Amino acid sequence: MTILSRVAPFALAIAAAPAWAEMPKGISHFTLDNGLEAVVIEDHRAPVVVQMVWYKVGSADEVAGKTGLAHYLEHLMFKGTDKLAPGELSKTVSANGGTDNAFTSLDFTAYFQRIASDRLPLIMEMEADRMENLQVGEEDWQAERQVVLEERAQRIDSDPASLFAEERNAAQYLNHPYGRPVIGWRDEMTALTRADALKWYEDYYAPNNAILILAGDVTPEKARELAQTYYGSIPSKDGVERKARPQEPQQRAPRRIVMHDPRVPQPRMTRTVLVPERNPGDQKTAAALSVLAELLGGSAQTSVLGQKLMMTGKALYAGAGYEGYAVDRTNFFFSLVPAEGETPEQAEAALDQVLADFLAEGPDPTQLERIKTQIRAAKIYEQDSAHGRAYQYGQGLATGLTVEDVNDWPDLLGAVTAEDLMAAADLVLNSTATVTGWLLPEDPPTDPAATDAPPEAAPGAGPQPVPSAEQARPVIEPAAEGEEIAQ
Repeated sequence: MTILSRVAPFALAIAAAPAWAEMPKGISHFTLDNGLEAVVIEDHRAPVVVQMVWYKVGSADEVAGKTGLAHYLEHLMFKGTDKLAPGELSKTVSANGGTDNAFTSLDFTAYFQRIASDRLPLIMEMEADRMENLQVGEEDWQAERQVVLEERAQRIDSDPASLFAEERNAAQYLNHPYGRPVIGWRDEMTALTRADALKWYEDYYAPNNAILILAGDVTPEKARELAQTYYGSIPSKDGVERKARPQEPQQRAPRRIVMHDPRVPQPRMTRTVLVPERNPGDQKTAAALSVLAELLGGSAQTSVLGQKLMMTGKALYAGAGYEGYAVDRTNFFFSLVPAEGETPEQAEAALDQVLADFLAEGPDPTQLERIKTQIRAAKIYEQDSAHGRAYQYGQGLATGLTVEDVNDWPDLLGAVTAEDLMAAADLVLNSTATVTGWLLPEDPPTDPAATDAPPEAAPGAGPQPVPSAEQARPVIEPAAEGEEIAQ
């Protein structure tokens, strides 16, 4: 859906970049004169390359009354330019054996393609075109608004877990826009207009508000040359920086919510706690929270909750996670599915007891070292995926971290001490900024004669997996034009 060709003097458009020798092996970093920041991740094992463009704007940057606007524009970005017909970008990528997609989150919006490396100039040309020359026709904006409304109906309104998450997020954030859904509230989505979308595009889509990630079969020198050729002449814009957001007041009272739905096959609990996010140059607390999440709820076999709740038959699932990639205060969360025969009250009491014991006794040194070894191993394995590393740098830079912060993260995780861990545990387990939510099956009838059978469980009902910390943060991936490929 985007195609364009632009050439500008290579030597004039690239700002000074850190020496490549200072970066991890295979990683390079540079910035064009128009403010476009780029990270190159070399991986020549296959003749394939991924291009990602991340814009540092998401649903939390919307003004009240315009929820869903960031995601709506993401759909409209596939509607073409002066040089590209609606849908042409995706069709061109597909015709060349590649895939493309886009996604919107609270803090960023991203677009990517995966294609044979000799087609990299083609996809860079198209992506650069829609950064500057989006065209939205009168018919397109109304049709696409209906598409996002239908997406909400399919992904949110028909899914009790998604509806429950909306209620829980709204309860957790009293003032911050993280409490609003990425996809938007339905009544506000129906009022979005072409003018709203184009203003969002003009306000935020610019090279100095974007990050380019190239991962795969490409050299740093070629990446710089191509970035300059296709993105270098796009002018920067004033005022694209993220505006100050409303922040959370002190939350003095823990809150509880309960939601019933006949489609729910079994009870499940999610408890969220407001905690600090990863911040540039200051990630020590976030690293401790990440290790704490892994120690408490990372796996059934090695985590504290796994051993003391799942292995003892008190819970079908018990986990923990930390959503560190965020611009503002974020969530540490616990998830719980009671075992057969355990009431929600009994399961929650057991969870609270395990957490209280941990706070009193601290971590087992052997278990902590084993978890840290697993984290180090996982970070090594992650280096094997250029696409995965592209996400690390993209999410990091899009939420305000620097390349150096992303590079330092594995060492910070490895340096977490037992004292750091307990300081993080105190931050989480003694907090009053919590929401405990139970999603339950339909209430049993009060009149025994009202029905002879309980409500049917959902098809394929069974223990429902809980998303990881990375997955738990809301992300909307559309099926624009019916051609986008799910990640």
